[in-house]
Parts: sequence; C-alpha cells; structure tokens
Amino acid sequence: MKLHDSILRIFHQTGADAPAETFAPAHDEESATVRDEKPAPAVAPHVALGRRGEALAAAFLERAGYALVAANFELPVGRNLRGAIVRAEIDLVAYEGDVLCFVEVKTRASDWFAAPEQNVDRRKQRQITRAARVYRRTFGLNGAPYRYDVVSVILPHATTDDPLPNPRIELLRNFWTDAKFRKRLWSDAGAE
Repeated sequence: MKLHDSILRIFHQTGADAPAETFAPAHDEESATVRDEKPAPAVAPHVALGRRGEALAAAFLERAGYALVAANFELPVGRNLRGAIVRAEIDLVAYEGDVLCFVEVKTRASDWFAAPEQNVDRRKQRQITRAARVYRRTFGLNGAPYRYDVVSVILPHATTDDPLPNPRIELLRNFWTDAKFRKRLWSDAGAE
C-alpha cells in the first residue's frame, strides 16, 4: 500500500473529507447484497483529530521535500519492571536528503492553552529516542545521520465566520537531540 493510500485510509477512518470515489461501497450494486463487514468501531474525537493531523502532516512533509518511509511505525523497545514488553510508536519516519528524520506529530484544535509542541515533553522525547535507536539498529542505520523533528498542527473548529478554517502546520526541525538522554558517568558530574 502506497503512503497516499494510507493517508486516504486515515481520512476514511476519521470521517474527514476525502474523495468518496476512492473507497469501495459497502454493498454490491449488481447483486444488491450487503457484504459481511463488521461496522467500524466508533473513533473518539481526539483520536480522529490526531489521525487527521498526521495525514495533513504527512502531506505537508512530502510537499516540503521529505521522502516518507513509514507512518505509525510501532516496535518493541524493551521490557518494563514486571517483564512485559514495552512498545513505542514513531508517527512518521522520513528522509530529508540523506538525513533520517523521526517525526512526532502533535495536533490540537486550538493553541489557546498551549502550543501543540509543548506536549512533546521529556518523557515523550525519551520514548521516541528509544524507539528511534531500535529502528536504526533493526535496519542497520547506526552510522547514518538522523534527527528528531516535530510537526505542530492546529485544526480550528468551523465557525459561522469561517466555515472552512485552514489548518496551521509548523515544522520544527531538530527539536531535541540524544545528548540529554545519554547516561552520564560519575566523572562527568564533577566537570559541571
């Protein structure tokens, strides 16, 4: 499945505006029988907003010259204290030139309270850093240049004044580095 198809699938799942002719009808016109499909589970509004934001961010990055490699890439990154497998997800993996970019997408309906990128806190950065380390190791990319980007998406609600508000999308390159998560030696502590 091409990335374009996966973006359309996200629009379909969220109920967002997407061309209707790209999706198959739920019944056959000729036989007029309904397919044996389970109804799609209802998606929470915040999940739908996030999926729509990820689709818009992917399209934005492609227009900006990024070559998208994966979307919603999930992989095991270790075990917790109880021995259960810990999984992490990277929203988008892309190349900008020869630099591998791990992109976190944050979508909000408004930035009234805080900008979306403020939710990429230290815990989230650590989680993505672990996932990126496993990703690079898995695909033999340890020596390749890489960075962590954040795409901030604001999807305002429609109002009577503006029934189709434009989303605001901002790309924040190199939002953080691995340096803050490297284990420090006791000898490093005395140098401060």
